[in-house]
Amino acid sequence: MAEVEPHEGEQDLEKKIEETRQRFNNELLQDSTEKYDPRDVERLQTDDSLVEGYLTWRLYNVDDALKMIDESLHWRKEYGVNDINESTIPRWMFETGAVYLHGYDKEGNKLFWFKVKLHVKDAKTVIDKKKYIAFWLERYAKKEPGMPLTVVFDMTDSGLSNVDMEFVKYIINCFKVFYPKFLSKMIIVDMPWILNAAWKIVKSWLGPEAISKLRFASKSEVQTYIGPEYLPPHMGGTDPFKYSYPPLPDDDFQTPICDNGPILSDDERESKEGDLDVKDALESSFTSDVVVKPKKGWMW
Repeated sequence: MAEVEPHEGEQDLEKKIEETRQRFNNELLQDSTEKYDPRDVERLQTDDSLVEGYLTWRLYNVDDALKMIDESLHWRKEYGVNDINESTIPRWMFETGAVYLHGYDKEGNKLFWFKVKLHVKDAKTVIDKKKYIAFWLERYAKKEPGMPLTVVFDMTDSGLSNVDMEFVKYIINCFKVFYPKFLSKMIIVDMPWILNAAWKIVKSWLGPEAISKLRFASKSEVQTYIGPEYLPPHMGGTDPFKYSYPPLPDDDFQTPICDNGPILSDDERESKEGDLDVKDALESSFTSDVVVKPKKGWMW
């Protein structure tokens, strides 16, 4: 039987990937060997899906993809992304519960939660906080390669003091540049009117590729995207999950996936419901902690 010829589009993609690698080697790598982590360079040379991600996000424009690759690999070297792990992140960042992975949207995408009211400005800890975001994204990329995330900004009870535009821009760059094709959608829930002007600026940073993925939703509208079983009670949901650390609250990656999340066994469901009272006292202490010790708060 005759071999099936590759589709013309597949051939074009293979050529684009090869062209991107050759130009990276000739134009960027020769004069910048100290600029990149050798582990990232090796991945770029061997992982077609990685190169394809950059090309897809830049609409198959090799020049634009190379700029994105250069910026991304330089960032990974600067922040030591390959060596970030749970022990290199200050423990208090995990304890606040301001950022975490938990649950799934209705399309089966993992939810990446940002609880904005727990964020406060603090220039002294900004680098650690940026590394913390990288920790979660890198952890997810290794556990679920090629699977998109849905980002949820929970704006409940937040205000101007919780917003740092530079940090917001960094988060956006993580999805625009550092982790291409990661973003399924970005849901802004219950945004106070006073922050409208700030988010107009944010939208201008997103660019055409990402702006179509932005969703603004009230507490009632968010159920269009996320089922009640993965929404907290203050959003009209029934999820009994209460963040606590340790351990990390994202170890359900390997469970079977249904239309909107993992299929829980009876034991797992009972365990999930048993978490209701774990962090009631701790959660209230976060608020006072943020006020009394702003250096341990989160920055926006």
